[in-house]
Amino acid sequence: MPIPHPPPAARDAAPDAIGLADGYIFDLDGTIYLGDDLLPGALHTVRTLRALGRKILFLSNNPTREIDAYVRKLNRLGLDVTPAEILTTVETVTRWLLQHHPEATVYPIAEEPVQRALAAAGIRLSDDPERIDIVIASYDRTFAYRKLQIAFDAIAVHKRAFLIATNPDRFCPFPGGRGEPDAAAIIGAIEGCTGTRCQQVVGKPDPFMLEAALGRLALPVSRCVMVGDRLSTDIRMAVDAGMDSALVLTGETTPAMLAASAIRPTRVLARIDELLPASLREDRT
Repeated sequence: MPIPHPPPAARDAAPDAIGLADGYIFDLDGTIYLGDDLLPGALHTVRTLRALGRKILFLSNNPTREIDAYVRKLNRLGLDVTPAEILTTVETVTRWLLQHHPEATVYPIAEEPVQRALAAAGIRLSDDPERIDIVIASYDRTFAYRKLQIAFDAIAVHKRAFLIATNPDRFCPFPGGRGEPDAAAIIGAIEGCTGTRCQQVVGKPDPFMLEAALGRLALPVSRCVMVGDRLSTDIRMAVDAGMDSALVLTGETTPAMLAASAIRPTRVLARIDELLPASLREDRT
């Protein structure tokens, strides 16, 4: 479905003037938590918005965890979430294939959550290059030369398959400034050897991910705010849709990166509880 844009007058607010919205879409890594720890103000912010009756959805480009794993982690951190409040690229890649290519035979270069979700949805899987119609590049820590060879044969030798991806992230952040290569590394390897281009990405910032999120919330884009730490995914998705956005400086983006970027969030927050009006914020004294 097309994303409904708000009228131009709704976009005239000053950068610090987002009022309380009806729906909040939160990134997870770098926004709500980092590693195994909640970021400052996250618990209070989520609990306050729930108490005010606002709708909340947690959105992740990470396809290496199943929904139940996110539920367990967030509940252990005190956020009391339900599976319906979490949307990841495991679901969106499955949904995209069922909507657009339900009869395709797919080769997922992906970890078990993606493979299990595709199989459970009845999507045909194969590692035979002569049968593959679509190659999926994903965040895959078991990536090996054999997988690259199968993708190469399916796309470049047999010339029958095309490439899609779960997400475009270059790396997955870890505490202490560490990280590891994400799906962009797999996309780059396949594009580099085949000369093809990835035809569809189903994670942020693609509109397909936002459409799925808005459908889950049952709200229009004009009544929601996207909150995240990455300019290239979280904030770009919101900006492209004409949606209010709040960039938190607790993850990937630094002030210097923001200053050098053409992507402009509606608000910039030092920590996530600055999303709330001052009267509702936690006392930090």
